[in-house]
Amino acid sequence: MAQLMSLTKAFCDARAQEAASAAQQAMLSNVRERELRSEAAWRAMSDRISKMEASRALREAERAQTETTEHTEQPT
Repeated sequence: MAQLMSLTKAFCDARAQEAASAAQQAMLSNVRERELRSEAAWRAMSDRISKMEASRALREAERAQTETTEHTEQPT
């Protein structure tokens, strides 16, 4: 069975950099364009991962704040 690999921002950034480098070195315009499209796609994935991580961190902070507030309130 194939094992799924989770994408990380660092992985996407590295692939984007590789594509940018390949585009810069490409002799043929169609190869350069393909690599530039690849770079754009990897950068878009990296941006989405950043947004997801920020959103997750915000949710976790809000959850921690809610739990702290609930535990510090005294029953009457």
